[in-house]
Amino acid sequence: MREWMIGAAQMGPIQKSDSREAVVARMLALLDSAAEQGCELVVFPELALTTFFPRWYMEDQSEVDYWFEREMPGATTRPLFERAREHGIAISFGYAELTPEGRHFNTSILTNRRGEIIGKYRKVHLPGHVEHDSERDFQHLEKRYFEPGDLGFETFDNDGTLMGMCICNDRRWPETWRVMGLQGVELVMLGYNTPSVNSQNAGEGLEKRLYHSELSVTSGAYQNATWAVAVAKAGDEDGHPLMGGSIIVDPDGFVVARADSEGDELITARCDMDRCQFGKTTIFDFARHRRIEHYGRITSQTGVER
Repeated sequence: MREWMIGAAQMGPIQKSDSREAVVARMLALLDSAAEQGCELVVFPELALTTFFPRWYMEDQSEVDYWFEREMPGATTRPLFERAREHGIAISFGYAELTPEGRHFNTSILTNRRGEIIGKYRKVHLPGHVEHDSERDFQHLEKRYFEPGDLGFETFDNDGTLMGMCICNDRRWPETWRVMGLQGVELVMLGYNTPSVNSQNAGEGLEKRLYHSELSVTSGAYQNATWAVAVAKAGDEDGHPLMGGSIIVDPDGFVVARADSEGDELITARCDMDRCQFGKTTIFDFARHRRIEHYGRITSQTGVER
């Protein structure tokens, strides 16, 4: 397929007390709405099945593991795959993954329109910290509960379109986009759970946080001539607000659809993948214009060195 009707399925808050079954029911309702609007691909947020549990400090590993999925699909999530298959809709969503070897990842998967998982991504750029930080207004313990992803930024052929995934903080790192861009990616899907307040700078404000999120996605899309879908889980989760701002962005970096709430909301856009080709063959024709002899620092060091 070279043209997709894409739905960005923003989700409102998920409370600590909400069951997986209740959350999946909400996802099914969004999926049904997407089917009514002719969608062929629906993208859900990061950690779509649970509250954003890394805000809570936990020492008991069994308490931590409660938030993780041991198989995908499992008993609770299988209805989502079955409904997507019935509708002929490909889906992508994020969840906390516990592997058979006991490893913990912040993960997203991608299916084809037959409900088969064809791609998996594990979050690489984990924000936050490991131990309880009394100086923060609230905790952000992704580095405590997850390992950095080990699958890289791969792309997947989904019915003739090259698709890639990243998660939340990954969107802020240009390397994320360029690695997929160098594979010819045509659609980047990302979910996020981004607090409305900066735990280390309460004065930053929601407007600036939304701007920086959108800037990261629009610039990444433009500089790699790719469509992008960025989908939030938003709203007040047990007193902790998450921002919305879900968007669909074209290969020129323009927002073509935008959510206007912090609740369950579906936004859609018809996305012609052939529109990626102009940028990929002109200003961002990497084969002609990249000068890799000058880029060594990008992979040879992490922190700033003079």
